[in-house]
This record gives sequence, structure tokens and C-alpha cells, in this order.
Amino acid sequence: MDAFLLGASQVLSLSTLAMMLLGAIAGIIAAAIPGFTVTMAIVLTLPLTFTMDPLQGIAVMLSVYVGGYTGGLISAALLGIPGTPSSVATTFDAFPMSRNGEPGRALSLGVWASFFGTIISTAVLIVAAPPLAIFAVRLGPWEYFSLIVFALTIVASLVGHSLQRGLIAALIGLVIATIGTDPMMGRPRFDMGFELLAAGLPFLVVLIGIFAISQLASEVEDVNAIKTGERLVTSDIEFRTWSVMREVLMRPVNLIRSSLIGVGIGALPGAGGSIANLVAYDQARRSSKTPEKFGTGTPDGVVASEAGNSATAGGGLIPLIALGIPGSAVDAILMASLMVHGISVGPRLILDNADLVYGMFLAMAVSSLMMLAVCLVSMRLFLRVAEVPKWAVVPIVLVCCVVGSFALNNRVTDLYLLAAVGLLGYALKALDYPLAPLVLGVILGPIAETNLRRALMTDNDWTLFLTRPISLLLLVAAVLSVGWAIWTVLKSRKHATKLKDSS
Repeated sequence: MDAFLLGASQVLSLSTLAMMLLGAIAGIIAAAIPGFTVTMAIVLTLPLTFTMDPLQGIAVMLSVYVGGYTGGLISAALLGIPGTPSSVATTFDAFPMSRNGEPGRALSLGVWASFFGTIISTAVLIVAAPPLAIFAVRLGPWEYFSLIVFALTIVASLVGHSLQRGLIAALIGLVIATIGTDPMMGRPRFDMGFELLAAGLPFLVVLIGIFAISQLASEVEDVNAIKTGERLVTSDIEFRTWSVMREVLMRPVNLIRSSLIGVGIGALPGAGGSIANLVAYDQARRSSKTPEKFGTGTPDGVVASEAGNSATAGGGLIPLIALGIPGSAVDAILMASLMVHGISVGPRLILDNADLVYGMFLAMAVSSLMMLAVCLVSMRLFLRVAEVPKWAVVPIVLVCCVVGSFALNNRVTDLYLLAAVGLLGYALKALDYPLAPLVLGVILGPIAETNLRRALMTDNDWTLFLTRPISLLLLVAAVLSVGWAIWTVLKSRKHATKLKDSS
């Protein structure tokens, strides 16, 4: 209780609430612009939190996180273009509903579903994270290494269309993580004689380069042909706030099921809202008595998608808080923020920084309330943001990326690294390689290496990885994960071949 009250006193201070409100607005605005993701918004927010207290900085980024998952609804419902990858399934029913003359209803359904999905995921987070952390304290370096291996195989199998490309991307991330100073011995390695690489590649530089710079480069390709200045809707948008809220609550099974799917998928490293919204939508359609109405503007489709993707926010924090493993690229940024403030992330986080963790729980709930209030009050104003052309947005965001990268260490060399990593990210994206495995490889690589070396330094018997029950279970799960992904790919190829032969 003392820890909770201490965390609450920091989160509920006037300055923190004001910054969180600005963060929620920023997240909604960023996600409302097609092509600019929640991850980019969090990346740009991170440097601004360096001067804040740890809990205040995390609270602000959580408000951007929660707002971003909802902001993608705007362009998805009104243009049929998902503002973020996590709002793809939202377009299936929200856009037809808007074209049928009910854009306000589509937006309101999505906002309320996002709010309840976040609240449900926060409740699950509060219940699940502390017991899991107590269990995790008993894990040794053998179990931790096996856990990282399992996490990386899940990333490779779930992100992208190709298992091979997912594995290659994760491997590239692991290689990048080895450049610089040896974490155990303090010696330089793999810098190839370049002073530029002697200090390694800062995580923030890699993050901005891989996600933001590569995305901006993609947008510049067709900036003269495609602009976002189209009017989203020509008619007045009406919001029947309380009637729509009752409409969402009258679908408790769909709401709770979709939220729990979001929590579960969010807790898997590398999955996130882009998968959760599609899975939740698919399950809602399979469970519906009128599945033929899905895709024509049914409220169940909007509720399932938005509750599913928003619930991943709380789900992704479960492995981060309990195990020190980020559930997504956004959670990796939150982890980096804690590390910048000198806070060790791992199983002892709850034990050593209970006020911080309980403050994060409260910040999630407060952020969802702020998101709801901002969306319902100012939705018409946010619609204008999506009309800003890309030729105006791209240079502004690019400047923010450069400033953020330089501000980390005040080194000009980091800007050269930013350009190089950005080109790498652009090339991988052009070749259809998933970027999330690479980023998670960068942050999980040092953790895996450190625990592997600690385990072998404690006892050089490598068979302990196979004889310790939990470690063996995790390694078996990793093998099954890869095997399942390979079997799925082979099955889909066989099915495609049969269809081709029959035609």
C-alpha cells in the first residue's frame, strides 16, 4: 500500500497529468496520420523524457502508447486506410459503417472499445505481473538464456510473411548487438578498426534508424503523387456518446474475449497489436451467429478489432515488468527509458522499485481515461491533422529524429550511424524483411549473451541447459515454435499449389 500511494502521488501530480495529457494527444495525432506508427511516436517522445523523473517519463510514454493505439482508428474508419498496422482489421467494418452514413458511430464504437480493452488489460496486468515476477526471481542464467532463445523464435515465426526472413532479421539484430564494448570484459570487439563503431551502436539510434528513417524514406518515394491532404469526411460527424457506450457494453462476450486475446498476444515477444486485431476480429466472426454481416459495417467487427489491439498495451508490459523482456518494439523503448534512468529491468523490478511499477499500473488507467476524454471532445479537430500533406510532415519528423539521436550522447558520429542504420532499415523493408525481429534482437542479444556467459562461468557443464527442467521446457518450446512455423508455411504452400493445379 505504501508503494502504491507513493507511485500514485507522482502520477497524480499536476505536472505529470499535464504532460500525460499532451502525450495522449500526441499519440492520437501521430497514429491518425497513415504511415506513421505508434512506434515512431514513442521513439520521438523518448528523448523528451530524459530530464524527467523515471515514473513521470514512463507515464508520458504510456499515454502516447495508449493514445496511439486508438488514433489509428481515425483514418481506418474514415479513409479505409489503417493509420497504424494495429488498425488493419478496423477498416473491415468501420469504413463500411462510415460510408453507410454513420462515421460518428464508427469512431465512437472504436474509441469506447479501445478504452474498455485498455482497462481490462490493465486489470490483467496488475493480477498477473507480481506473481510471475516472484516466480521469475528463482530463475538462473540458464533459464534466462533459454527464455531469450524462445522469445526470439516467437518473434521470427510471428512477424512477417517468411520464417526465413524473420530469422535473418533477428540474426542481423544480434550481430549489431555484438559491436562495441564486451559487456563482461569491457574490451572493444567487432569494430573493424573504425573509431566510429568503438562505442557500439546506441539502441536509440538503431531504433530511430530502423523504424523512423526507413519509413520516411519510403514515404518520400511517392511524395509527389500521394498526399494525405484529402478530406476524410464531408458531412458533419455526430457522436452519441452514451448510447454507443451501452452498445459496446451490450457485447460483453466479444469485448472480454477480444481483450483477453489482445493481452495474450501482447505478452508474446514480437507479436503486438498488428496480430491481435486480426486474431480478435477472426474469433469474433467465427463466434458470431451472423458471420455474413462482417465486412459490411457490423459493430461487432469494430469492437473486436479495437479492443484486441488496445489490450496489447497492458499485455506487452507483463513480460517487461515480470521478466525484463519487451513484448514489442514499443515495450523495448519503455525498457530503454528505464535503463537510461539507471533502473535495472528484470525479475527484481517489482521488488526493488515497487512504487514505480504500481505507478505504471495507475498511469495505464489514467492514460485510458485521458484518451477517451480527448477523443470524444476533440475528434473533429483531430480529423484535420490527417489532412496534412506528407511533403510537410516528412521533413518535420526527420528533423525530430536527428535531434533525438544527437541528444542522447551529444555525438555527431551518432548521426552518421543513424544514416547508415536508416539505409539498412530501408533496404530490408524494400526486400520485405520484418524490422521488429531486428530491433528485438538488438535489445535481447546482450541479455542472452550475458546470461549464457554467466551460466558457463558458474558451471561450464553446458548440459545444464537441458537438465534444468524450466530451461529444457523453454528450449523445447523454442523448437516447437520454429517447427510449427515451418509446418504452417509448408501447409500454405501445398494449399496454394492445389488451388493452382485445380484452376
